[in-house]
Amino acid sequence: MFSDKANTIFREVIEKYHEKDSVDQEFINPYDADKNLLEHLLYRKCWIDTVQWHYEDIIRDQNIDPEAALKLKRLIDASNQDRTDTVEYIDGYFLEKYKNVETKQDATINSESPAWAIDRLSILALKIYHMNEEANREDASQEHQMKCKAKLDVLIEQRVDLSTAIDQLLEDISKGEKYMKVYKQMKMYNDEELNPVLRSNK
Repeated sequence: MFSDKANTIFREVIEKYHEKDSVDQEFINPYDADKNLLEHLLYRKCWIDTVQWHYEDIIRDQNIDPEAALKLKRLIDASNQDRTDTVEYIDGYFLEKYKNVETKQDATINSESPAWAIDRLSILALKIYHMNEEANREDASQEHQMKCKAKLDVLIEQRVDLSTAIDQLLEDISKGEKYMKVYKQMKMYNDEELNPVLRSNK
């Protein structure tokens, strides 16, 4: 099943990142884009999410230097754009894969594309990893550990449900029972023509 592959790669990414646990570490994608494009994109997607997860931790430090915070905000903005671009590449992969499927007359559209559901699955993998850390943190109280364990159980159940839904969506698309219609994410905050502040600074 597709979700098994995706969840395995997401775990691989998160564990690899935490070997050094630094937002400044070099990114090396072990999957060749020419030979394993989908795996390459999934790995890249989760790496972006993992680094940004830790950017978000750092910027919430109340004692952070204002100049460092501004620099980090720029990095988060760039990361968000990179994340969106990668999601669209993943949808492009599925559009190409299923381009010759004959859509049934009564086919329906899903509320989100496969890649945006995969985006949520990647974030969920990060939530599970870090909630598991909290549930087993030795310097935390037993009450804290138990609360986090209960939350972890819910997150794991959510991953099962979301994985099932993604697999079902891809199967339905492959059978022509659902169809993909992808809209580009028209983000305005990075566009010098659409963001009034950037436009005024030109």
